[in-house]
Amino acid sequence: MTTARRDTYTPETLLSVAVQVFNERGYDGTSMEHLSKAAGISKSSIYHHVAGKEELLRRAVSRALDELFAVLEEPGALRGRAVGRVEYVTRRTVEVLVAELPYVTLLLRVRGNTRTERWALERRREFDHQVADLLKAAAADGDLRADVDIRLATRLLFGMVNSLVEWYRPHPGTTPDQLADAVVSMALDGLRTKQ
Repeated sequence: MTTARRDTYTPETLLSVAVQVFNERGYDGTSMEHLSKAAGISKSSIYHHVAGKEELLRRAVSRALDELFAVLEEPGALRGRAVGRVEYVTRRTVEVLVAELPYVTLLLRVRGNTRTERWALERRREFDHQVADLLKAAAADGDLRADVDIRLATRLLFGMVNSLVEWYRPHPGTTPDQLADAVVSMALDGLRTKQ
């Protein structure tokens, strides 16, 4: 990463730089020196805004988690048949991933080496459990195949969604809606019962 000299910076721009560096170097491989060089500010200037790199990590993964959990509170995730809610949550999760790509990428790369990483992993599991509950409800309604284990279906569904952070890059010709349509179609068509 090249060093950028900033005349002014905010906690948000500092967070954006930190996320970029964490994604490039890995959280464990990033020092405060790396962050200060990337931000073009002194280490003491960083400490003026945050206690250290773990606070930056917590802010970053919180942003991603807050966006994902907000999806579960939207009307489309709360009302209607469970299968429609699963489709809605899947679509919106893809949209959040695209909109918050660097932050979700970082969230999906945490491994549990720090208190913040363990907290983030626990929150991710909580999100997965809530989606698994939706899949169970859709199966109980007869809208999803009964011969597919729900835990496996949940892992496969979010394995597909989460893999986007490794290869998806915005480019002309493919909109986030098209990407969400493809994920929903491929994942849920294989899970739905044939009506």
